[in-house]
Amino acid sequence: MLDILLVTLGFIGLVLGGNALVTGAVGVARHFGISPIVIGLTLVGFGTSMPELVTSVQAAYSGSVGIAVGNVVGSNIANILLILGVSALLAPIAVDARAFKRDGTMLAIATVLTLALVIGGFIGRGAGGLLVAALVAYVAYTLRAELRSRTPAGDLYDDEAATIPETASNLANIIRLIAGLAVTIISARLLVTGAISLSTTLGISDTVIGLTVVAIGTSLPELITSVIAAKRGQSDVAFGNIIGSNIFNLLGILGTTAILTPIAVPAEILRMDIWVMVAATVLMLVFARTGWHLSRKEGIIFLALYAAYTTTLVVLNS
Repeated sequence: MLDILLVTLGFIGLVLGGNALVTGAVGVARHFGISPIVIGLTLVGFGTSMPELVTSVQAAYSGSVGIAVGNVVGSNIANILLILGVSALLAPIAVDARAFKRDGTMLAIATVLTLALVIGGFIGRGAGGLLVAALVAYVAYTLRAELRSRTPAGDLYDDEAATIPETASNLANIIRLIAGLAVTIISARLLVTGAISLSTTLGISDTVIGLTVVAIGTSLPELITSVIAAKRGQSDVAFGNIIGSNIFNLLGILGTTAILTPIAVPAEILRMDIWVMVAATVLMLVFARTGWHLSRKEGIIFLALYAAYTTTLVVLNS
């Protein structure tokens, strides 16, 4: 029961802390006149992935590499099959062709690069630096392109910034930012501690816990953001949120974690899960390119595939 309590508290704290962190950061950025497009691309687009980042780093430092890597791979799988599945089921998701060409291409590159590193079985500091450098280059290129010649893709980032409500004062924003960061860090620690203990209690590997329980929990901010966007009719925000989050997971989170502490990739990830992530990414890109939208039917397919994947994990590790 203590394990479940720690995991539950960790999940709740990550959602609340992550939301406060992003809201505070966006408020401070607005106070200093930062462009909405910059806010949408960086603070909002990547801010929802902070729970994954903090959790993976803390898991790696705790010696639970299975949770650290499983969280990244499992989050990308959950983002596509579960979150996009739910969002598409609520309302068909529009895909902007020009945004897709750039961001979808970057996701494909990040996925192939990650696959190559994972197959090698070890991600050292040099490889981690390469991943982070690729992320920085992508963000810099995107900002430069959008600020020089505005495209419909830029409107997507403006929409993402608009999803964050205005706050009272800059002092309140700063307090919210600091408090959100503190809650996120503490909650990630609770989650990692509970997840490690839970894996021992259930007699399954921490990798499986990372791929399922932790990955779904740390993806809750993306789920909330995407569902709200879908209900508001801003379905392009939902799709852009997932694309940006998955890019940041692979390049930012995996890269940062490897820089801080080199990663020996668990054999379980190599056997099945990395391939499921690659297949899910390819399927999403194909569906999105077909008709430039994700339909309810495709959402059902995503959810069915996620149910099959998680069932397979349980059966193989029971």
